[in-house]
Amino acid sequence: MTRIIGLAGWSGAGKTTLMVRLLPCLIGRGLSVSTLKHAHHRFDVDVPGKDSWEHRKAGAQQVMVASGARWALMTELRTAREPTLPELIARMDPADLVIVEGYKRDAHPKIEVHRAANGKPWMRPDMPGIVAVASDIPAPYELPQAHLDDVEAIADIVLAHAAPLAAIDWAVRQEA
Repeated sequence: MTRIIGLAGWSGAGKTTLMVRLLPCLIGRGLSVSTLKHAHHRFDVDVPGKDSWEHRKAGAQQVMVASGARWALMTELRTAREPTLPELIARMDPADLVIVEGYKRDAHPKIEVHRAANGKPWMRPDMPGIVAVASDIPAPYELPQAHLDDVEAIADIVLAHAAPLAAIDWAVRQEA
């Protein structure tokens, strides 16, 4: 059964750094872990001039690149709407855990990642689904907390609060 949890925080809070440190810890505990990251702008995963880039720019709806080491499928939305988080997760292979970076307004449980030097406000209570905190300072509210540098404690929080995909009411979403 796949479970899900998110890392939510303002830009510069350290979400990606935490993710990169958290993945080996969780995998070392015997879990299969996949990640899903939302980008807020147009992005490219291939390089201009490469065949896959040329195929996409020429109008291909989907471009798959495959090798003996990995494969990637790129889909151009063109004028189509952006897929929802549950639609994207449904396209992923099964895993024990999916960690989402971004999609902070969706209904899945999230760990707020907060760094004092970032100078940004706390996300809770304005953000739905915050169930715990990873920060370099104490949070101003009562939730399970771990220091940003204590990856083992954050992994414990992830495992305690990740929810089964089937238990998420995806209709609950806070608009920006």
